[in-house]
Amino acid sequence: MTVTVTTLPSGLVVATDRMEHVDTASVGVWVGVGTRDEPAGADGIAHLLEHMAFKGTTRRSARAIAEAIEDVGGHLNAYTGREQTAYYAKVLAEDAPLALDIVADILQHSVFDPDELERERHVVLQEIGQAEDTPDDIIFDQFQVAAFPDQALGKPVLGDPEVVARLGRQDLYDYLGQHYGPTQMVAVAAGRVDHARFVAEVESQFRDLPQRQGATDGPAHYRGGACHDERELEQIHAVIGFPASAITDPDYYAWSVYSTVLGGGMSSRLFQEVREKRGLAYAIYSFGASYRDGGTLGIYVGTDPKDLDTVLDVTCAEVNALGETLEAVEVKRAKAQLRAGTLMGREGTSNRAETVAQQLLSFRRTIPLAEVLERLDAVSVDDVLRIARTVRGGVPTVATLGPLGSVDPMARVAAALG
Repeated sequence: MTVTVTTLPSGLVVATDRMEHVDTASVGVWVGVGTRDEPAGADGIAHLLEHMAFKGTTRRSARAIAEAIEDVGGHLNAYTGREQTAYYAKVLAEDAPLALDIVADILQHSVFDPDELERERHVVLQEIGQAEDTPDDIIFDQFQVAAFPDQALGKPVLGDPEVVARLGRQDLYDYLGQHYGPTQMVAVAAGRVDHARFVAEVESQFRDLPQRQGATDGPAHYRGGACHDERELEQIHAVIGFPASAITDPDYYAWSVYSTVLGGGMSSRLFQEVREKRGLAYAIYSFGASYRDGGTLGIYVGTDPKDLDTVLDVTCAEVNALGETLEAVEVKRAKAQLRAGTLMGREGTSNRAETVAQQLLSFRRTIPLAEVLERLDAVSVDDVLRIARTVRGGVPTVATLGPLGSVDPMARVAAALG
């Protein structure tokens, strides 16, 4: 067991995953809030705050932050998700204290300088515009909106341009104070690190966190439905989805195996039938998104508009058939893919730190590798068949973007699924 966990008196959880034979360390803080925790009328504040954290503190300017990490050859980054926000760095092992110092500084002492805010606001608006110009990116946001309408969980992570354009310093301070308390955070280091030393450094560095916590979004309510964005493009992009498991669901691994059999690789049913046998698409795959209280199973495909009706029919036929014709060899192959992916991911410090953080935020404990592999290995053919039948009975979501023509995607999917 390489993971050690300590909870500080403040409630901040500190964890290390020691890797003896590497020369690097990944250090970061993961916060258990994201887009679904944004208050009404503040769409995009979580993402804007993540950007502004790097734009200057009481101790360092934006340039000084960048130079401090790059002076030691390190990398500093962050991301905003629907339920979590992360700030992390990868450095040589001896520079882990510096990385933690920088992360602690930007999370507690950011000044949100008005001039920097105006510049970074423009950067975020450019990012939103770039996403809008990338069909095989923005289609997933449109799918999320259709699956979870009128809910924070359904909002795009990047935010609403009109809202981002008017968010001010006080909005950022209020959101930070409400959501970035110690009980919402985990500090993690993976690599050649010493647990006791890291705990002491975290306790010393994180003395200025707010203690109060704001309310979070209510339970997720998957509803399903259809949406279409008509654009003049060479392809039409589509995502077909269904309600799926929460990350804590006992069937989580069965859902993962199902998704892999359906569209998780070159040997998957969708890839073989849609691309290899029929040549109807360059990209087609399935994916899962699991949250604390629900999730989705989705299928993405990009195809020629004239082939959309055929692609939808063939895709739904594979969804139907999997529940009747699943073979043991497919389940064995999918489990081998997932097992290998899990083990390969353990070779890097960044992945190890991310895994520990995600487990602590989702389960309030770390899950030993042996337990993960045991639960994956326990998935049976009957388990996957049960998931396949659940998918077929779920209310679909269909999002399309591009030149639709006369096809009604939702009607086509509903008819094909029976």
